[in-house]
Amino acid sequence: MIKQYIPNALTSLNLASGMAGILFVLNGQLDYGAYWIFLAAVFDFLDGFVARILKVSSEIGKQLDSLADMVTFGILPAFILYAMVESNTENTYLPFSAFLIGIFSALRLAKFNIDLRQSDRFIGVPTPANALLISTIPFLSEKSELFGKFLANPFILVGIGIVMSFLLVAELPLIALKFKDFSFSNNLFRYSVIISSVISLILLGIAGIPFAIIMYIALSFIEALVSKNA
Repeated sequence: MIKQYIPNALTSLNLASGMAGILFVLNGQLDYGAYWIFLAAVFDFLDGFVARILKVSSEIGKQLDSLADMVTFGILPAFILYAMVESNTENTYLPFSAFLIGIFSALRLAKFNIDLRQSDRFIGVPTPANALLISTIPFLSEKSELFGKFLANPFILVGIGIVMSFLLVAELPLIALKFKDFSFSNNLFRYSVIISSVISLILLGIAGIPFAIIMYIALSFIEALVSKNA
């Protein structure tokens, strides 16, 4: 039946988007690298959504999804960060620290495939969220002169790469945007994530994505502390 191949076709489009993004980054067009990540994220959502709607799944599909995510949300953001660091330093070796993003993305995806705790929420930052944060840093640099100067420091960029690499595999439960009801008291942190993200995007557009993801991680950390001490 044709329908069983549709999710894998969408996953393949995710993979193709990642390869296209890498090509643009190698040609110095970092903004297009981000655009391809946006498109890939849509395909990444649709493949799982369509698979559930059509009630088709396979082990090949699961493995293909991880391999596609590795390219699009692991290797591509690593190349973007490499290019950013390289353009701001004369040190030959420092840009290679960006490869940590690719390595830890692979560890993150492998961990996700065997970690049964992640059925209702993520443990550690998902690779798409990390890729979106990394890939939109150039937009933030262009949007704000203050942030542009701050992010022109190669050691700041390397630090971001190291921190995000750690967060990919950290034992940090992230807020699940799944509502059992819509009461404010039971969904305080979920609504906080949504509101802060919307505000960031309204005020800064694409450049607001790093702030939205940072707020998501911070609110998840606070929620975990509150739940632990409750």
